[in-house]
Amino acid sequence: MKELTRAEEEVMQVLWKLKKGSVAAIIKEFPNPKPAYNTVSTVVRILESKGFVSHEKRGKGYIYFPLMQKNDYSNQTISKLVDNYFQGSFTSMVSFFMKKNDMNVNDLELMLNEIKEKS
Repeated sequence: MKELTRAEEEVMQVLWKLKKGSVAAIIKEFPNPKPAYNTVSTVVRILESKGFVSHEKRGKGYIYFPLMQKNDYSNQTISKLVDNYFQGSFTSMVSFFMKKNDMNVNDLELMLNEIKEKS
């Protein structure tokens, strides 16, 4: 999987939310100060070249839509995080986040219940 830059990921988050949108529609979803039209247009074209986005012609412009689903990207990104920073151990990652975020027993029980439901 090709990696996304921060700007690319921000645009993808908007497209996942919108499902489809023009560059102007994407910009509208950004908080102020809004990025420049040319900047977002360039990022969208880069995302298209990386295979994350495609487009359809609509009038004189284009409507862009994601080719990769958010869930698929999340799974790949988390797997890479676990592999690169926690030696492939999900347990080590959860332990790290528990220590850093002061998780309480209730949070841990919720996680365990979700794991049991998936098994």
